Amino acid sequence: MAQLGEVFIVDDDAAVRDALSLVLSLEGYHVRGFSDGAAFLSVARTHVPSCIVLDVHMPGRSGLDILKELEADRYPAPIFIISGQGDIPMAVDAIRHGALDFIEKPFDADTVLERVREAIEAHSRRGTAEPSDLLTAHFPGHDLLTPREREVLVQIASGASNKEAGRKLAISPRTIEVHRARIMEKLGAKNAADLVRIVLKDMRG
Repeated sequence: MAQLGEVFIVDDDAAVRDALSLVLSLEGYHVRGFSDGAAFLSVARTHVPSCIVLDVHMPGRSGLDILKELEADRYPAPIFIISGQGDIPMAVDAIRHGALDFIEKPFDADTVLERVREAIEAHSRRGTAEPSDLLTAHFPGHDLLTPREREVLVQIASGASNKEAGRKLAISPRTIEVHRARIMEKLGAKNAADLVRIVLKDMRG
């Protein structure tokens, strides 16, 4: 079977690592497991996988700490955070620090497989797609946005709903909402229409 890419699983729970490794390996991915953040960081800084699945609660460095140290908002691979229902505020914080999306516990391994597959496909499409004017335009506040926030902004400006934008970028509608709020805050927009006006006004000169 041809290898589809490499996935890093970072979780101190061996049972979770084993279950996800089994499902992803059977699908054709090469999987590498890490039980702590330090071991993961030492590898991830020099070797970029196709995707990372990272638990938010671990002894020592939390998933959030790891995202910050890795500078995840500029890391060239999609990163999922595994989070329990009570960890949603932390998951939202993780997205602000560069995580692609979060996967809520309890989850089944097939769901994770599907999310990983979609994220890797979306990431590879992004690398080959024609760049949108909005991705390269220099409107006021452009430099404040992360690369992913710019991608979400393209979807908002094209009139996509949260659900449609999420489908296109392989992330959940809730995560699109988080990015939308963050973009509006950074650009000083009152609502989505105001946001589009701010961006397009400058582009039209």
